[in-house]
Amino acid sequence: MSKALSDDAKRLIDAPNFAALTTLMDDGSPKTEPVWVGRDGDRIVICTDRKSIKGINIDRDPRVALSITDFENPYEQLLIRGRVVESRDDNDLKIMDALSHKYIGAPFPRRKWSSRVAYYVEADVARYYKSPLKHTPPGSH
Repeated sequence: MSKALSDDAKRLIDAPNFAALTTLMDDGSPKTEPVWVGRDGDRIVICTDRKSIKGINIDRDPRVALSITDFENPYEQLLIRGRVVESRDDNDLKIMDALSHKYIGAPFPRRKWSSRVAYYVEADVARYYKSPLKHTPPGSH
């Protein structure tokens, strides 16, 4: 059963924060890489090429995990476990361009892809957490 996202979760997804997406390889081992994310209601949107390793993994096994950390405060985070429930062809890059505007303020610059796709993730678990720690590594002042 999918979980509704809290206002804090939506805020982290809607901001230009990077997410670490974990998919499962065919031997069951995890593969994690940074991705841009968007939101459609309570669904998280990820775009890629369907022929990428993450696309192949998702098409074979829709279970995924996402870790989203606030760009300004890395001690504010959202941890999601869920599954891809829908994929939409995005060869015109309409969905990807919306994400690109959020992250770089312009259409996605790499226009030639063989099979762009947008994946829609529903969360089974969506845990928001904000630690009282402050990010003050040595030399950052």
